[in-house]
Amino acid sequence: MSTQYQDAYLYDAVRTPFGKVGGALAKSRPDDLAALVVKESVQRAPGLAQAGAEAIDEVVFGNANGAGEENRNVARMATLLAGLPTSIPGTTVNRLCGSSLDAAIIASRQINVGEADLMLIGGVESMSRAPWVLPKTERPFPMHNLELANTTLGWRLINRNMPKEWTVSLGEATEQLREKYGITRERMDEFAANSHQLSAKAWDEGKYDNLTVQVPDVDLTRDETIRPDSTAESLGGLRTVFRKENGMVTAGNSSPMNDGASAAWLGSEKASETLGLQPLARIAGRAAAANEPQYFGYAPVDAVNQAIARAGITWEDISAVELNEAFAAQSLACTDAWGVDLDIVNTWGGAIAIGHPLGASGARVLGTLARRLEESGDRWGVAALCIGVGQGLAVVLENVNARA
Repeated sequence: MSTQYQDAYLYDAVRTPFGKVGGALAKSRPDDLAALVVKESVQRAPGLAQAGAEAIDEVVFGNANGAGEENRNVARMATLLAGLPTSIPGTTVNRLCGSSLDAAIIASRQINVGEADLMLIGGVESMSRAPWVLPKTERPFPMHNLELANTTLGWRLINRNMPKEWTVSLGEATEQLREKYGITRERMDEFAANSHQLSAKAWDEGKYDNLTVQVPDVDLTRDETIRPDSTAESLGGLRTVFRKENGMVTAGNSSPMNDGASAAWLGSEKASETLGLQPLARIAGRAAAANEPQYFGYAPVDAVNQAIARAGITWEDISAVELNEAFAAQSLACTDAWGVDLDIVNTWGGAIAIGHPLGASGARVLGTLARRLEESGDRWGVAALCIGVGQGLAVVLENVNARA
């Protein structure tokens, strides 16, 4: 390892197709899904056959739940289940929806300061298998009824000292956000339909062939929640979910609940020889931002602006944006704030269609961004996610083959 500052590069990325909750991947444990993308990453790095897997300095994975079968540090469990040497450390990160992008940020810093040359990052979530939990009582054998909490998504076991306006549901928070920024139902449904159509088109054109690995013994060859026949008109007929009156957020203009895993190789320049791969992109800027919890969907605005500034560029330099589509209203609020042309946003589809298995989404958007830049030859792109409880994360990538 180097003891001087060194750039961090993204070399490769892979994910499973994302399954719908209760769907094709519902019988797959999250630690097994994580192990699959770990093993696949190793197999896609021909140099490791000679260098040895011991060259991996650490595995960092994101996971938003941590209450189920992934509870014993899923990064470490996946490393062991994949058959890697027991000498490779692993740590699991929880920044909710941004967990695996946070894993990439943490790993890139370790590379920058010379603490590591080769890091495997990723994330996993099984929203199908997220358990119900029963809180422990303050005294044994209570006489009152006890209530189970669903750990699949959102607030649970809320602290009484938390202001109620902060703990509204994610959908109600999005209703408040679209009211604040004047996002119309028509725009939301059009954005959502476009996500489905672009996702289907990208799969049909083979864009995801090099970005995905099929789960063994599972009949799932592409993301399960894509509906290519979606139109703004068909989505416009759906009922609202979170507000019965004056609501606009529906199941159709929101991301679904999903299962899946993702991974990516990050390394120094030296890691190219170890992996037997050429770098795709340099991690040029990164940032985290935060605001009021109920406006979580708007937090990427500041995160992206900071990350772009830290990369030493401006919005005029950005040719590709990968923004995780938690909700259409949230995505539009961000893109409106940036003043960015939607023609460069999620051109291979987004989470409304592809899905949003929380801990896996960050590495998905990062890997997709790297491959988009590789295909287009453009130099600069940014990946970002909104995060529950009012946070946003962003990473700027520079296509290393576009510098000239």
